[in-house]
This record gives sequence, structure tokens and C-alpha cells, in this order.
Amino acid sequence: MQKAKVRKVSTENLTSNLPEERREQLCASLGDVELTLLYKASVHGYQAFAFHKRCDCQGPTLLVAYNRSGYIFGGYTSVDYARSGREITDEEAFLFSFKSGTSSYIKVNSGYNARYDDANGPNFGQQLYFCHNNQPVVYHQGGNAFSINTSSMYGNETQLSECEVYKPEVSIEEKPWRNVLWTSEAELIGLIRNHKPLMTSVSQVRILMIGPVGARKSSFFNSINSIFTGHVTTKAILTVQFRTYPVNDGREGKPLPFVLCDTMGLEEQSGAGLNIEDISSILQGHIPDRYKLDEQKASRPASLQEKIHCVVYVIDATKISLMSDKLQEKLASIRKKVNSLGDGGKSSKPLCQFLHQVEGETWSHDHMVCFYRTQSDSRLGVPVSCVLPVKNYSQELELELNCDVLLLTALQQMLRFADDYFDDIRSVEGNPK
Repeated sequence: MQKAKVRKVSTENLTSNLPEERREQLCASLGDVELTLLYKASVHGYQAFAFHKRCDCQGPTLLVAYNRSGYIFGGYTSVDYARSGREITDEEAFLFSFKSGTSSYIKVNSGYNARYDDANGPNFGQQLYFCHNNQPVVYHQGGNAFSINTSSMYGNETQLSECEVYKPEVSIEEKPWRNVLWTSEAELIGLIRNHKPLMTSVSQVRILMIGPVGARKSSFFNSINSIFTGHVTTKAILTVQFRTYPVNDGREGKPLPFVLCDTMGLEEQSGAGLNIEDISSILQGHIPDRYKLDEQKASRPASLQEKIHCVVYVIDATKISLMSDKLQEKLASIRKKVNSLGDGGKSSKPLCQFLHQVEGETWSHDHMVCFYRTQSDSRLGVPVSCVLPVKNYSQELELELNCDVLLLTALQQMLRFADDYFDDIRSVEGNPK
């Protein structure tokens, strides 16, 4: 199975059949975007493998088909083609049809899957199949996902004269997904160095990192530590213990006002890897540093200083669309547990945020913005404002400005979220110190 990441394909020498008037209508319906032609069946072939070679892992796509009766019709999906073998829920999916001066749009019906993501040709609702059986044919087998009238949609003319797939794109320069000031490293370091938690009883914000096995949580600590040490470090390694990692301001400097906490990775199998009971004990400050999590659970009184103040999901952005349903369910259960645990049940819940990362990518800051616009995912119920893109140090020997800025921006946001938690505690308990 291919990795779900934005993949560039050559679009040179492809001529679109889409009339300008229809292009403008479709662009307007998608939010004022531009259309890049990825696939043209008359050039690349009607075979399913040709379609997937050009269209997989491209983010949202628009399929446009043509027949000899003059109909222009097709469908839009906001979810990548990835040959995952899964039914795809996509509330933004729709079908459309143009003929002469008329046009129609058909949204996916509530409660139905928008398509089935397999290795065959594109389909909508397992109901309308394009390039059916590797032929220039559209096939309708009935169903309820879309309210289709084949006569009005394509005149019951099933033979296709052309089939094209476009990638809708918003200009990064005009509408960036996340504004980043790429020259702000010194300012960010100063803000983090001088940060003081809102609760005077807390000297260091404790940030818990949770993620699947292989998500490189330890690599995030190493990357942050590298910035403040002044060179790339590899202090933290894969662990089956609960570990707390303070960071010093330079090799001989004072401890900075945060501690990064690491655990063993999550696994989809029940009873394997980090479990919810472990997380509950860690959040409440009952687990000491270097505690092996498969041992009998410890239970000891904990001060606010020892508790977790911010929780971060660490997810490899290149693998998020391939995440199994069981692992998604486990992460969702953890989020519910995090949200149910406040300070003795009296305050709001510790904030949980979603941290994407890219490993081993050739990138620039423009590439990063584009990557996260197309790959950020809300399937776990985390607001987009809490999705923080970073690139950890993995193969580099020297520090790089763009890596540092993304890492420091994410860390600064975590400290702000922790202050929101402290502020909530103060308001509930009558402004304690």
C-alpha cells in the first residue's frame, strides 16, 4: 500500500477538455480554487492502475467525465484515493452534471459512505462507477448514497468520450494554511526561556506525549533539546518506561520551564502497549520517572506540580490516512479519558492537542505549509487550531532554522494551552496560587 502523502505528478502536455465556463462554475463551488489536471484517460489509459498511479495520495480530487451526448458530469471527493480497502465517509462529496445551459449538484445523502476506496476505478457511493472494468464506460448499479437520475445526469449514454481528474488547489501565497514567521527563532526562544506558569506552585509545565509505536515521540524531545543545546542531540531513546525529560538552557544552563514526558507507544491490539489505565495514572501524577508501565500500578499522592498539564498526540503525518480503525478508536478513547480528568474533578480538562510530524522528507517551508493543508486530519475530533506541524531532527547533523521555528512554535503553543488549564483551575478554586 502506498504512503498517504502529497505526491507530485507531471502535468506537462495535458490539455483540458473542460470549457472555461464550466471550470469557473466548479471552482466557485469548491471555494474559489484552481484546477490542476492530474489524469486524462485518453492519454494515460482507462485502466484502474493508470488512474491510481496519477491520482492516489493527491488530497481532494474532482473527476470530470464527458460523453457523446454532450453531458459533462462527475464527482468530487475531499478524501485521498489510497487503495485502502475501506468505505470512505466524506460529507463534502458531491456529484454534478452540466448539459447545455443547465447544471445540477447532488450531495451525498446523510448516513451513507461517499465511496469505496479500493484498487478498481473511481466510484461514488459504490453506486456510480467510472472507467468501469477498465473501459471508457460509466456504470450505475443503483443504491442510496446519492439520489441519481441517470437520464438527467448523463442522458443514459454510458459510453465515455473522455475522463479527467483534477486537483483543486488554493494558492499557498494567497491563502496559507498556517502563517509562520520563519525568522522568529530568537523571539520564540526568549518567550519559552522566560515563560512562567500561571500557577506559582508549578515551576515547570509537564507535557505528556502519546502516540503509536514508531511515532518518534523521543525524537521530538531530542529535537527540542538540540535547539537549546546548540547542536543535534540523541539523548532520549525508545522506552517502555514512563520518562520525564527536563531541558536545560544550554549544556550548563538552568532548567527551562517545561518537562517533556514520554511513554511506550500505543498498539492497536487490546492489552498491548500503553493502555488507558496507565494514562490515567500518569495524568494524575501517580507514576514516577523511570517507572515500568507493565508493572503493578503505583498509587501515591501527587501535587499539581507532578500532574500532567498538557497532552500531545504525536502522529506521523505520512501515515495518518493509513491508521487502522482500532488504533483510531484507541486514540479517541484516550482523548475521552483525558477530557474526563481535571484536577480532582473540579476544573476543566487538560488540553489534548494533535501534533503531526514529518520524518525523512525533502522540504522547504512552502512544502510544509502545502503538506499540512492537505494532510491534516480531524478524524479524532481535534480542532484544526490544535494541529501543530513539526519536522524532527532525524538525519541532520546541524541545526536548521525552519526546523527550529516549527518546533519552537509548537512548544510555545503547548505552554499556552497549559496556561489555559491553569487559568481554569484558578477560576474554579477561587484564584489559588
